[in-house]
Amino acid sequence: KLSVSKKVFPLSVIFVCMIIFNNLCLKWVEVSFYNVARALTIVFNVMFSRVLLGIPTSTRTLLCLLIVILGFFIGSAGELHFSLRGTVAGICSSLFVSLNSIFTKKILPVVDDNHWRLTYYNNVNATLLFLPLIAYFEGDILLESINGQLQSGTFWSAMTVAGFFGFSIGIVTVLQIKATSPLTHNISGTAKAAVQSMMAFYIWGNPPTFMGVLGIFTVLGGSLLYTYVKMNENKMFSAAPAQQTAPLVTKSSESVEKNGEQA
Repeated sequence: KLSVSKKVFPLSVIFVCMIIFNNLCLKWVEVSFYNVARALTIVFNVMFSRVLLGIPTSTRTLLCLLIVILGFFIGSAGELHFSLRGTVAGICSSLFVSLNSIFTKKILPVVDDNHWRLTYYNNVNATLLFLPLIAYFEGDILLESINGQLQSGTFWSAMTVAGFFGFSIGIVTVLQIKATSPLTHNISGTAKAAVQSMMAFYIWGNPPTFMGVLGIFTVLGGSLLYTYVKMNENKMFSAAPAQQTAPLVTKSSESVEKNGEQA
């Protein structure tokens, strides 16, 4: 339906921007620093939750975000092959990852909370958005590769595997946001990023530095502390209505008993 596609279109634009800046960041920075460069997702998530959804932010939450930001700067200072454009791309990627989570939660009711329908509409829109970008920025490269790489079985095998995992990540992302919240999704993503960074030192042979490793663990520590704070705040928020309801229930039961006695 064209009407549904139009409603999903803002999410598709954010999705395309997220992929573009994500790949540019990975292209321009070391794999070990890649996830530190994208560590500001939680910061943007809190900011947009306050601006777009009107969710208030506590002082303890702000302190946790300061730890994450501190880890970002420590990791940047400890990066041996620091790339300014790669770091900027990482910040932009964090921004659009946060927006993607919020808009996914917001647009799911448009498709009756059906994650398969949302994935379908989003991928169709994204394909239409990507085609002119590919033609403009990489048209010459594609023409040069027609008789070479584009006929390679190895290339298409790798592309198929990458496409499968990319599609799977999209499905898992929507399922996680649907079952939990954008906040939980971004927290688990940050924790995964820290593990990936440590693996990159071993797999890709990126030279570790004290400041670089300290930045990774500072970001992870701030994210975990943030999770703990938000869990406590959610428990307090859910407990407050229950405490307010309990006296009302007691009073109503007492009045029923009195009426019964009078009868």
